[in-house]
Amino acid sequence: MTDFLRRLLATPQGLIGSLVVVLVLFAALTGAWLAPHDPDAMAALARYKAPGGDYLLGTDQYGRDILSRILSGARSTVTMALLATLLGTLLGAVVGTGSAYLGGRWDEAIMRTVDAVMAIPSLLMALLVVSLLGASGANALLAVAIAFMPGMARITRAVALTVRKQDYVSAAVARGEGSLYIVLREMLPNVIAPIVVEMTIRVSFAVMLFATLSFLGLGAQPPAADWGLMVSEARQYLHRSPWILIWPSVVIAITAIGFNLLGDGLRDALNPRT
Repeated sequence: MTDFLRRLLATPQGLIGSLVVVLVLFAALTGAWLAPHDPDAMAALARYKAPGGDYLLGTDQYGRDILSRILSGARSTVTMALLATLLGTLLGAVVGTGSAYLGGRWDEAIMRTVDAVMAIPSLLMALLVVSLLGASGANALLAVAIAFMPGMARITRAVALTVRKQDYVSAAVARGEGSLYIVLREMLPNVIAPIVVEMTIRVSFAVMLFATLSFLGLGAQPPAADWGLMVSEARQYLHRSPWILIWPSVVIAITAIGFNLLGDGLRDALNPRT
């Protein structure tokens, strides 16, 4: 473990990505307590306050503290992105590993279905699912998970095809173990490394997808302190108070870049010879 961390932090992308992700996760866990003001408290006399003084990042059109809303929104935005990525990865990993194990016509049928779904862009797929299920945070989570599942299935299958030929899988087959046991207990644990790397990178896309859905009114609903929703509400006040839009946009960008860099660092750390 120590050697792995040393390799991870030895690269610039691993070090910077780790620092950014740790700060983002810390904000998601403690943001509600670190917020200097009530994120939902309105103050008519404090509207459009410029950054500085009691309001480090300024206030919005309702007099709400932007820093407090960003810290509070980190919990919902980042947590939802992590859960959606985890769910999509789990479903995709099971489908991809099962397809590699079954082989033959089953593999062909499953992968052709996955390819057909992958032809639909992730954002369009998420919009389709949310439009069918209704606008809410839970439906947005499910939509992002479904959008990520085909890609994860394709990646997992590529690795699982190699694992399928290993002796311990053949031994499990010889013992008479069931297909579900072999897929979940023998094959899936041995394809974790590339899945973890891909999952870390996809968290950044999940953050942007959630922000996009909230921006379009299909994710979090007012008065939630969601980063995408904050950007959406700030558009019409850009000419008067640009910081209302700039700060949540910057946070979304930094979070996405941080998870991308961490994914690159994990890839190098898990494959030191490359």
